[in-house]
Amino acid sequence: MDFASSSGGPSRSTTSAKIVVAGGFDKTTRGAIGAVVLVDTRRLADCFPAVDYFENSGLPFVIALNGFDGQQPYNPDEVREALQIGPDTPIITTDARHRADAKSTLITLVEHALMARLR
Repeated sequence: MDFASSSGGPSRSTTSAKIVVAGGFDKTTRGAIGAVVLVDTRRLADCFPAVDYFENSGLPFVIALNGFDGQQPYNPDEVREALQIGPDTPIITTDARHRADAKSTLITLVEHALMARLR
């Protein structure tokens, strides 16, 4: 398979969570709980640097295969093999234009990051 192509009121304690969704990595990932590598399956090779970075950083990440209008040219198992990603990294399908899909992707990331923390 060839993939090369404030307001007033009582003070409350809050915990902030930072989630990285691709982009410039070093400064952006400081303090992050995880990352989403959003992959355009028409240009799979473009995600290799991000995958390599997050694998080497130890930051939990998920691969989100961004399909358009339900079109997924490759299934998650094919992508896992092409990217040589181990079974512990979730690979999910999504359409990032849809709120429910984006929400599901972020939930998967947070669950994965929590499980990685417990190991």
